[in-house]
Amino acid sequence: MWSLCKKELRQFFSNLTGYMAILLFLLLNGLFLFVFPESNLFDYGYATLDKFFELAPWVLLLLIPAITMRSFADEFKSGTFEILRTLPLSKKQVISGKYFAALVVVVVAIIPTFIYVFTISRLSTGGIDTGGIMGSYIGLFFLAAVFTAIGIFCSSISSNPVVSFLLSAFACFMIYSAFAAISSLTIFQNSLGFYLDLFGIHSNAIKRLPGFQTSIGYYLELIGIDSHYHSISRGVVDSRDLVYFFSLIVFFLFLTAKNLLKR
Repeated sequence: MWSLCKKELRQFFSNLTGYMAILLFLLLNGLFLFVFPESNLFDYGYATLDKFFELAPWVLLLLIPAITMRSFADEFKSGTFEILRTLPLSKKQVISGKYFAALVVVVVAIIPTFIYVFTISRLSTGGIDTGGIMGSYIGLFFLAAVFTAIGIFCSSISSNPVVSFLLSAFACFMIYSAFAAISSLTIFQNSLGFYLDLFGIHSNAIKRLPGFQTSIGYYLELIGIDSHYHSISRGVVDSRDLVYFFSLIVFFLFLTAKNLLKR
């Protein structure tokens, strides 16, 4: 597995494409945080990186599909997937090798952003919220890990890297923000007890349960990544959020294994 991982890393950094992807990620973040007036940290007036952690998921939403789109698509297109199958590696090891290679590239892109923490701490006279920033970085890592798993899965669907990129970007967008947007619709603000009444179920014992007093929109929001990402970003690493992220990673890697089995 690790030999395949190192091969993928060498292939990614063997040309300018890999370096350009990381450079564009850092450049785009730098422009938004230190140049553009509407999101400039210096004009914000507070020693915080909230603007960065609000922006980073949207940049990663495009960066990670660009990194993962060739993982399996190029193997299918060039016919080297058949050679890959002859190696003494299990299907699980092949998927894990490609997944960890892509995740390492994403982490390499995120690490230089620690200079933002140093910059803000040096410019601030009252100190910064170190716990909140570290929690936000943990949340950003798990967000990137989920996006990478989605990208690997989408790359196993098509032999066309561009199609894999578009599918991955769309899937990441949907699972990150679509559920939060849908949950805000008026129709989903009613509680489960309300819908029991609509169907003629008037059991007060059931409707008094805590889960039936909460709006459906709350549960829809929990399905999306956005709520769990912002939950960790508060500086509190909740085991429920960790289980959610790990479940999504395992789920999409499992789907990738199913796709490879069909081939």
